[in-house]
Amino acid sequence: MRQTRRDFLRHATLAACAAAIPQSAFAATPFEDLIAKVARRQLLPDTYPETEIWGYDGLVPAPEIRVTQGDRVRRRFRNEVPDPSSVHWHGIRIDNAMDGVSGLTQEAVAPGGTFDYDFVVPDAGTYWYHAHNRSYEQVARGLRGALIVEEANGPDIDREEVIVLEDWLLDPESGQLFDNFEQPMMMSHGGRIGNFITTNGRYELTLSAKRNERIRLRIINAASARIFPLTLSGLSGWRVAVDGMPIGQPQQIDGELILGPAQRVDLIVDVTEDEGGTAQLLRIGDDDQLTPLVSFLVNGTASSVPRGKPLPLPPNPAAHAPDLADARDLRLVMSGGAMGRMQSALLGGERLGFRQLAQAGKFWALNDVAEMTDTPLADLSLNEPVRLKIENQTVFPHAMHLHGMHFRELRPDGAFGPMRDTILLAGNESREIAFTADNPGKWLFHCHMLSHAASGMTTWMRVT
Repeated sequence: MRQTRRDFLRHATLAACAAAIPQSAFAATPFEDLIAKVARRQLLPDTYPETEIWGYDGLVPAPEIRVTQGDRVRRRFRNEVPDPSSVHWHGIRIDNAMDGVSGLTQEAVAPGGTFDYDFVVPDAGTYWYHAHNRSYEQVARGLRGALIVEEANGPDIDREEVIVLEDWLLDPESGQLFDNFEQPMMMSHGGRIGNFITTNGRYELTLSAKRNERIRLRIINAASARIFPLTLSGLSGWRVAVDGMPIGQPQQIDGELILGPAQRVDLIVDVTEDEGGTAQLLRIGDDDQLTPLVSFLVNGTASSVPRGKPLPLPPNPAAHAPDLADARDLRLVMSGGAMGRMQSALLGGERLGFRQLAQAGKFWALNDVAEMTDTPLADLSLNEPVRLKIENQTVFPHAMHLHGMHFRELRPDGAFGPMRDTILLAGNESREIAFTADNPGKWLFHCHMLSHAASGMTTWMRVT
């Protein structure tokens, strides 16, 4: 049974792709610096002091990286923050050595050190990049930004806007981040949910628009744990991609959109608001209160008549559905958290009771294990089809993210859902996903409520 927004919020073969890439993509290109810095930015209204953040190049949001499908990305990461760090390129089907997971695919980069990321992007779409060492802290401090991969032939639009949604947990007196990233309440409940939301680093984002203008909205949920229920006012349109991947035929937007942590959605919208009015992208609060995230001031008319339904986006190379005739069946059971039924779990090879686990900062378990171990969830053969049932036996929602590969949800009627890299499960909900293990390496699979990942909800798969 599908869950409503209230249910969610109640408790708070790459080789083939590379072969299709022009050889010119591999020509020597210089590395560009990507520097993690401590900086101060004006997040709150001007009556407050600037907030100390960690940002790529010291910016909030981080500098947008924009390339064309098949391009080569080369970034020299320089770490100038006080903690070791690394960069994960979220949603990109990437060479494993470039995935940026400290402790699994690389060593974290020490303060003052560098690491060269060098990869080709096989898929067009909306992606993002973020810190992947102590990510529950480093992402919350601001190390997150948009990665946009353009289609060679994009849709018929007038313009596009990249919308990065972030939240911050700020002291209302000082305007500074609360330094309580390992607070047990956050770890064991819904994660670190901020008390202040920014859109593209602004607390009030206002843009101009024209009546009947057609805009592509690339919306990224870059928050550490917050689920964003969204709706439109003065805008009508279609959903055309999720998590970077085109969905085939555009879907008319009817009602609200739910965007879990790390998820993205591409919309093509027409401005229907009259001249002089304001069209809006709105967040639906727990009390159903509507809060604008983006306001479009309508000044002028782009066309006398609206356009028809947009054409589908061109499919990406791995858009085919997996053949499940000989699929490997896997099961992942989530347990723990506050108000959970987990009595014990394995930690360091030893069975501990829940109180002992909590004292060690572990509140969750995947398949009865409260940490990532040297043993993967599965050893998979290259191009092996997989069917994975995920059972959320907790009362909290979880956004499960698979690195390096995309999957499709298997719906109860047997149909495949769209390709994604992150799936949102409500409390006490089970979902089934399917994918082809087409990318060799060690791939993380974890909850993107990042406090949950740090406190037990992390595992991995090996593809050889």
